Amino acid sequence: MQTNQLTCGYSTCPNDTFIFCHLTREPDIDVHLYDVETLNRFAFDKTFDVTKLSFHAWLLLQDEYELLNVGAALGRGCGPLVIAPSAYSLMPNASIAVPGEFTTAHLLLRLWNPELKNRIFMPFDQIMDAVASGEADAGVIIHEGRFVFKERGFQCLEDLGDWWEGRTGLPIPLGCIAAKKSLGPERIAAFEQRLKGSIQAAFDNPASTAEYVKAHAQELDGDVIRQHIKTYVNHFTLDLGDEGRTAIKKLQDMAKTAGIFK
Repeated sequence: MQTNQLTCGYSTCPNDTFIFCHLTREPDIDVHLYDVETLNRFAFDKTFDVTKLSFHAWLLLQDEYELLNVGAALGRGCGPLVIAPSAYSLMPNASIAVPGEFTTAHLLLRLWNPELKNRIFMPFDQIMDAVASGEADAGVIIHEGRFVFKERGFQCLEDLGDWWEGRTGLPIPLGCIAAKKSLGPERIAAFEQRLKGSIQAAFDNPASTAEYVKAHAQELDGDVIRQHIKTYVNHFTLDLGDEGRTAIKKLQDMAKTAGIFK
């Protein structure tokens, strides 16, 4: 491995493989793909130089990791959904499957309904099966789950994105790309510009990313992949801007007010 290589972790989800696709061809980028909660946990050990993080995790790690202005999953109409079998009414003692302790979905669930304390953490792609089998009474789904939960026979008890937007009027901050501050401002800025170029190249020529995206999302059909990218990749991905940063600050303030963060 070259000494100037950057280790870079991101998820197999179509929005991440879409935006990173053109960087995978660079010899100094050492790529590692994991689900987002694994990446969150790795970040507490400072495993990768640059990493995808849930905003929940980044808010806890911001002294160590610099938030990049590009690469974020942040927008409207894209929040986690609380789902359950049809005709089920959520009770305070219900068991609820959650896609990881440090996911933004978990943080939003706690802000929305702090009485739901019987939370079961599991990989995001196991949640609907857990609810269907009765292992959990309800679940919080993210990623492509929002596109297929109805055909699986579930109802949406709460759209946490709609709840957030109704409370704040702001887009919902879900995930981000962050770099170790120890890299130094120059290396961080240089990588940020390269990632921005990769994102712009993907926007300009989506077909150029199709093979790479599909290779890491083989369980998804083409329509779901396209919906996924359209939902989670937008103008905030190219530039957080003032509105995006205001939304992130609001999430932190609400978590502090609720006693979730110190």
